[in-house]
Amino acid sequence: MKRLILFFLTALISFSCSAKLRLPNILSDNMVLQASSDARLWGWADAGKTVTVKCSWMSTVKSTVAGKDGRWSATVAMPSASYTPLSLTFESGDEKVTVKNILAGEVWVCAGQSNMEMPVEGFDNCPVEGYNDVVLDAKNHSAIRFVKIPSIMRQTPQEDADCKWEVTSSETVRRASATGWFFAHTINTALDIPVGLIMANKGGSRVESWLTKENLQRCCPAETLDSIENVKKFRWDFLYPLYWGNGTFNPIINYTVSGIIFYQGCSNVGDAGNKYSDNLATLVNQWREQFRQPNLPFYFVQIAPYWNDDLNGTAGALLREQQKRAQTIIPNSALICTNDLVYSYETKQIHPTMKRQVGERLAYNALVKKYGQTGFLCESPEVDSYTFSGDTCIVTLKNDYNAISRFEGIQGFELAGEDRQFYKAVAYHDYTKGIVITSTQVKKPVAVRYCFRNFLIGNVANRAMLPLFPFRSDKF
Repeated sequence: MKRLILFFLTALISFSCSAKLRLPNILSDNMVLQASSDARLWGWADAGKTVTVKCSWMSTVKSTVAGKDGRWSATVAMPSASYTPLSLTFESGDEKVTVKNILAGEVWVCAGQSNMEMPVEGFDNCPVEGYNDVVLDAKNHSAIRFVKIPSIMRQTPQEDADCKWEVTSSETVRRASATGWFFAHTINTALDIPVGLIMANKGGSRVESWLTKENLQRCCPAETLDSIENVKKFRWDFLYPLYWGNGTFNPIINYTVSGIIFYQGCSNVGDAGNKYSDNLATLVNQWREQFRQPNLPFYFVQIAPYWNDDLNGTAGALLREQQKRAQTIIPNSALICTNDLVYSYETKQIHPTMKRQVGERLAYNALVKKYGQTGFLCESPEVDSYTFSGDTCIVTLKNDYNAISRFEGIQGFELAGEDRQFYKAVAYHDYTKGIVITSTQVKKPVAVRYCFRNFLIGNVANRAMLPLFPFRSDKF
């Protein structure tokens, strides 16, 4: 009950529109503004007062007028990406605010739940592989900046958050999202430009946690927006709908960004039918509308193998299947496979230690699809066709870049006959046919699956050593 009372009290607190010239906290020293864009700036001042914006990189002075509610906004033309420090000066009457040490670069949002929130230093009993290497290298990447939006719940959309931009150093890098850091490191290294990360996420959150009230009412009528009912319905507050988007995401939607990387799904395991993929598509459309960028890139992570109370169950596999479907219905999106990014001893580790590869795979997609870089191989292989003949199934792949990782000892395939019982299969690669699959326990297979279990690690990969997406041929 005390927790509930505290929630109601904090929900009433908002950043008031003071008469004093003020910027949101996200517009602060050390920030990265989106290069080569009309970057949005906003804040508060006396109603009717003129606010001027002076940019260190151009002589033109922008001006705007605060509305009746004290809000004002303006856009400034940003230069191309550079390591040259910039500044902005805002004035209204005799009030002045200066923001220093700004860089023009690429700004990405790090959204999702705990596997995106997980910092470079890891969580308790959940380390991140390569921590000391990151700390050692951090001094070489001070042009990577990051800001963490506090994970808070609010009943109404918030316009500001208690946050500040940090410059990467051996002291600060531990607080950055590990997945986000490795993504930014790869982009920074490849393009030699500054990168800004806006970390707006919450461990354990569902897709419904980020949807607006209007979208929830339209797409998720079963979700209650009543605080008391949510306390009764959910054991954990991180599962609440709406509130996390209001408190943790809404403060950033005026910021001009380059794209969104997203790692989420564990808390939606068990969703029926196409609920997850449909709601994720709604969320992406919502964010694109809020950021006023209808084609904003959205690159996301397929959840890794995890026991989900039953290693051989399929609840997690069905969610991965929904994520694959989401990729097909969300334009300008990319999904990365993580089937190989868990160790065999991590069956009950919801936060796998390998985050470097996750960030890098997201970045390879951005480098190819967003930035037009050539030479990188960013697609995981996926099933192209499957045929059954006698006791044999043959699977062909696409996006293998004309090479797969092994010819023998292939693991992860299962076959089923008319009894719909799946058994471990033996597989090898044939140059002319594809992957040839048989099982001594299935004389006449009618269905094939690959790593379609809660926890089953396969070993098929393509020329880039990117893993084969789990799949099933059946709908049993």
